[in-house]
Amino acid sequence: MTSNGGRNLNAGFNGAPPKYLNDFSKALAGEVRILLEEVGKLRDERRQLQFEIAELMAVKSKHSLGGQYAPPEWIAKQLEPPPAPPPEEAPPPAPSQPAPPGWRTVHKRPERRPKSTKAIEPQVPQAPVLPAPHPHMATGSSVPAWAQWRPNPILSPAPRQGTPAPFPGAAAPAPSSRGGLFGPPSPPPK
Repeated sequence: MTSNGGRNLNAGFNGAPPKYLNDFSKALAGEVRILLEEVGKLRDERRQLQFEIAELMAVKSKHSLGGQYAPPEWIAKQLEPPPAPPPEEAPPPAPSQPAPPGWRTVHKRPERRPKSTKAIEPQVPQAPVLPAPHPHMATGSSVPAWAQWRPNPILSPAPRQGTPAPFPGAAAPAPSSRGGLFGPPSPPPK
């Protein structure tokens, strides 16, 4: 008895692979054959180029200085000592005046006078006075930066449009009816 409960897993297999697998393997074999031929051609071309380079280098060495076919006057020049350098002459005397500039004359700018700040002051609006930070909040390196942040009380959010402003004599609305950041609050789950 088999270990899979008496079922034969190869019951539908008739011994021959499906036709699409045969077609795929034939196409793949053809592609591999073409690629192998191209690789062989490239290898032969590389070998031929290396042979040509070796021949050119051999010809160059035969015809260069000291080679088999080098002209005799090249060898004679190689054996001669190099000519002595000409004696150095004394440098010409320095000119009495400095040389004129080669590009253009640059004149030094006069120092700039600072602008008067009286003309600027009336244009700058006065910044509102910010309230002092909360005394109970510790500042410094003992508290992380995110814990030190406090919203600016001057920049309080404006009421949403379409919501009537409460009258001075009317009671304040219940906090649960207040809209959220992205609209009315979601209803509680049931």
